[in-house]
This record gives sequence, C-alpha cells and structure tokens, in this order.
Amino acid sequence: MMEKMIFGRFIPGDSFVHQLDPRSKLIFTFIFVIIVFLANNTITYCLLLAFTLLAILISKIRLYFLVNGLKPVIILIIFTFLIHILFTREGSVLFDLGFLKVYEGGLRQGIFISIRFTVLVFMTTILTLTTSPISITDGLEVLLNPLKKLKLPIHELALMMSIALRFIPTLMDETDKIMKAQMARGADFTGPVKERIRAVVPLLIPLFINSFKRAEELATAMEARGYRGGEGRTKYRVLHWRTKDTIATLLFALLAAVLFMFRS
Repeated sequence: MMEKMIFGRFIPGDSFVHQLDPRSKLIFTFIFVIIVFLANNTITYCLLLAFTLLAILISKIRLYFLVNGLKPVIILIIFTFLIHILFTREGSVLFDLGFLKVYEGGLRQGIFISIRFTVLVFMTTILTLTTSPISITDGLEVLLNPLKKLKLPIHELALMMSIALRFIPTLMDETDKIMKAQMARGADFTGPVKERIRAVVPLLIPLFINSFKRAEELATAMEARGYRGGEGRTKYRVLHWRTKDTIATLLFALLAAVLFMFRS
C-alpha cells in the first residue's frame, strides 16, 4: 500500500491540465474546496462528480491509477459513510433489523458526504500529480506576495510547503523499505488491529532518524548552493498566464454559478 501512495507525487505530461499555470491550478483548487459546499442535493452532487471526472479525463491520468493510489483514503471515506448510516436518524426508516435502523436521511447524508470527500481528494491529488513541487513553490510565492507588506516570510513559507509535499512520497517509500526490512527479520504486520499497531511502533524510530538525516542533508545542500532566503533572488522560471488559464477560470466560474442555481 505504501508504494502505491500517490499523494505528493508528480507525473510529467503534456495534457491540458499539465500546461496550465501553477497559479491558476492553485486558485482553482482553493475555489473548488469552497464551492464544493454549495452542493446539497442530488443534481449538484452529480454535477460535482461530472466535473471531477472531466478534470481527470483532460489531465490524462487513469482513474484506476487514482483509485488504486488512494486506498487508505477510500477506507476513511467508507468509515465516514458507515458513521452517517448508523447515527443519522432523519427521514423514514428504510431497514429495520431490530438492533439496527437505517434511515433515509442517514443514507442520503452518507452518500453526499462521501461524494464530497472523494471529489476533494481527487482534485487536490490532480494538483500534485500535474504540477511539479518547484512550480507549486513559485505559484504559492506569487499568490502570497501581497502578504509581504505584513513582513511575513512568504518565500520561506512557500518553500516549506513545497518541501513538505515533495517529501510525502519519499517518506512513504522509506516506510515501505523499513517495513520490508523488519518483515525479513520476523516482524509481523498482519493479524488483529492491536497487534498491527504494536508492530508499527518500532517503525517510528528509524523513520524519524532517517527524516532528520534527510532534512540535514537538504539544508547542507541548499547552503552549499548559496541559498540565503528569498531576498534579492531572481527567477529562472517565469510564470505566464495564458488563454488556457482564462478558459479554465471561466469553467470554474460556470460550475459555481450552476451549483448555486440548482442548490436547494
């Protein structure tokens, strides 16, 4: 499961989404997180699903690849769905098993919340899959540039967020290697949940040691290359807002308007 984790990874490509300016993709992701809460009925949630599938299609990322890489999140989505089924008591009773009653409102809310969670995860994952960490850093720095008036270290904040995204798959790969090494020495990561948790604890110490070691190596490499913060730095990569970004902006504006129109 660790080696199939895709959150934070970047897949080079030439799709429409890959070619968009990183600033536009960051803005779209933030806006999507907001407008997704406009959906509150069957029509609006179907529109959200259709828009997400369209984004996956034009990004040229296989749906199977996305679903297969997000299995840990899918488990959480199923858990959230079951929580609504069991504890939301609204509407008429659909199933009555004596000790368990399933209400119409619970089923509806479980499906809606699961769809909302799914589309949010898919859209944010598309952002990281189609945008390199360096481009994300440049885009964040430009978008947060007005906050420099408040004396905030924008360049350093953007760099930290980019490094965090970049090291998520690296830490997952490191965890997978440590697990395989411990399994070769007799560690058992199967069985009851309590035993699995107990077996995972010994992973933390070598993982933390390797993480601090990688952080120290990265800091040394940055200092050796003359990094002294963002003050006075020039840009090798210049961001350009093109017609494609304007078209994508109009699509998001259209989605927001349609969701608001069909909202209950």
